[in-house]
Amino acid sequence: MQAELNSVSVFVLVAQEHSFRAAADRLGVTRSAVSQAIRKLEETVGVALIRRTTRSVSLTEEGERLYREVAPAVADITASLATIRDRPDQPSGQLRLAVSSIAEEFLSGRMLGAFSIAYPEIEIYINVTDEEFDIVAEGYDAGVRLGEVIAQDMIALPVSGQQRQVPVCSPAYLERMSRPFHPRDLADHRCVNWRPAPDVAPFRWEFAEDGREFVVTVGPGFTTNDMALMVKLARSGACIAFGMEESFRADIAAGRLVPLLEEFCPYFPGFYLYYPNRRNMAPKMRALLDFIKDFR
Repeated sequence: MQAELNSVSVFVLVAQEHSFRAAADRLGVTRSAVSQAIRKLEETVGVALIRRTTRSVSLTEEGERLYREVAPAVADITASLATIRDRPDQPSGQLRLAVSSIAEEFLSGRMLGAFSIAYPEIEIYINVTDEEFDIVAEGYDAGVRLGEVIAQDMIALPVSGQQRQVPVCSPAYLERMSRPFHPRDLADHRCVNWRPAPDVAPFRWEFAEDGREFVVTVGPGFTTNDMALMVKLARSGACIAFGMEESFRADIAAGRLVPLLEEFCPYFPGFYLYYPNRRNMAPKMRALLDFIKDFR
């Protein structure tokens, strides 16, 4: 039984890393030891769990199902062991966070930098990503997203104030083009859309009027998955951009960008750090939660 549990832990790590070598490095063992553990597990369950080629590692259908079922349990066991191992007065270990690219305040570095100084034994790994996935199954301790897209079975802690989306452009753009006075006027303007991936729909331009929310479809002059490029294009005077007000705040304050249609841009709950409800929380995670509460 003990050998099977060890093999399951190795399997989960290989599935998360998509690599035998990376899993071996994290475990501090040889790649052949990892391969042997996977082979024994496959012999035990009687089916192939992992497809191996010279260039890639992927899960079979049975492997995907096993990973979904055992990954949360392995994460809980790891957290419980960390609780026993770590000293309450000096938490240590790696914190893995998946953070939305538009969580500007959280990614500003102020809070994370102060936390790192307060807890030098904690290593912080941050994956800036806009993909939606199960943070527990993927081995993350927590994530940061807008509150409206967080699963209801997660615990959420606010890490920003209220947010809103606004369209912006440069003063030079307004000199060349007429100012829009209603969101429907945007159809006559050149715009830049933000799209996180080719197979994902572009970010929606959402507004509200008299308490009624509505979406405006714009004809994009540009589409990109890079928020920084979107801001640069708006600064250049080429187009109107639409996104979180935080992303444009510095440029608006400096006069490089001008907010538009603000009366149609309502506020909504902002970003939250979310994490699973675990019976035994690792000291490193408890330290982060307590620090965020005090910092804000």
